[in-house]
Amino acid sequence: MNKKLAVRRYGMLGFLTLLYTFSFAQSPPSSTSKSSAEPFTLKDGDRVVFLGNSLMENDLTHGYLELVLTTRWPGRNVTFRNLGWSGDNVFGDARSYFTNPPTPYELLMKQLTDAQPTVVFVAYGGVEAQEGEAGLPRFTEGLNKLLDKIGELGAKAVLLSPIPVLSSIKTTQRNDVLGRYATAIAAVAAERGARYVDVFNPVLEIQKQITITDNDIHLNEAGYHHLAAALEKGLGLSARSEVVVLDYARKSTSSPNARLSAIHQKTGALKFTLDEKYLPLSASDGSTSASGQVLRITGLDKGYYTLTAEGTLVAAASAKQWAEGVNIRQGPSFSQADRLRNLIQKKNDIFFHQYRPHNRTYIVGFRAYEQGRHAEGLKELGLIVTWLEGQIALNRMPTPRTYELTPLK
Repeated sequence: MNKKLAVRRYGMLGFLTLLYTFSFAQSPPSSTSKSSAEPFTLKDGDRVVFLGNSLMENDLTHGYLELVLTTRWPGRNVTFRNLGWSGDNVFGDARSYFTNPPTPYELLMKQLTDAQPTVVFVAYGGVEAQEGEAGLPRFTEGLNKLLDKIGELGAKAVLLSPIPVLSSIKTTQRNDVLGRYATAIAAVAAERGARYVDVFNPVLEIQKQITITDNDIHLNEAGYHHLAAALEKGLGLSARSEVVVLDYARKSTSSPNARLSAIHQKTGALKFTLDEKYLPLSASDGSTSASGQVLRITGLDKGYYTLTAEGTLVAAASAKQWAEGVNIRQGPSFSQADRLRNLIQKKNDIFFHQYRPHNRTYIVGFRAYEQGRHAEGLKELGLIVTWLEGQIALNRMPTPRTYELTPLK
């Protein structure tokens, strides 16, 4: 690259962005941040906004991104708004369905401002990458402008990389460009001291093991389940599940969240209670990635044992398998997590129709003189959203579960 020509064409800021990008183009950076030493947390009263293109919008039908953050701090009152818009870029161009004024960018700014965020997860770059390397300077400029606005609102930004194209055919060139945009996003985050989460590499790796997309571009339900897990890890959060160790022979446990109740004299059944710190990140599609507690029960006689909780079969394994550790993948805690995710999905669906109503032009646009009376109905949808958030609050706290391990005769 000719330095003088590049500076003249892109300006100094654009040239520096290109230089940083080319330096690390071979491998998009992993999750980094100037404040990486500070653990990510959500405080009581936080308002989280998911902002971006289809990567954000499509999770409206799954709810995993909100689920993973809701269950991390179940005792805190945190609200979530998904403002993702398919095909969108940092300039809000996809939001042009509204009559002008406002412009699409003004609409993006209004929607972001109305959400009153304290934390914004920003996921752009996938659409802009279609412009190739030549579009990097403009994208970086637009991203910085958007981050300036987020800062003016008093909110913190968490920047996400785009995800790769997951086609089985050759997509190296496309993913190379997406990788360069991911690197540019990481550079902006590092310069501004913002948190950056790499989801490009984790999604690329998990695709080698299971199918997480139906069209090579957009994630399916299993894809969003793994994306949520990647987000959790990228934020530097500790493992969701813990290994619980019980000693049947000694009738003891070294795990602080487990309490042994009794061993039935006739059946040999072991009863114990678990205080789970988090609800599991359940997967209703049957994905084997669903994970709760890992139970290690030693001191058992040879044979097979069943584990039940509140009358529901949870697992069955041999004494050897229990001693090695069994990953709990179903049970009452998973059912609770499923109910919670269902409530999140319903809440997000109602909010979607409130802030992006059909016939918007007739309700709040230039033809509001015809059907503007329906604007009052949009306010009423807000009441339903608030009620559903109350239901979410009632279902997000894990509760102690009593388990019973019984020899299988």
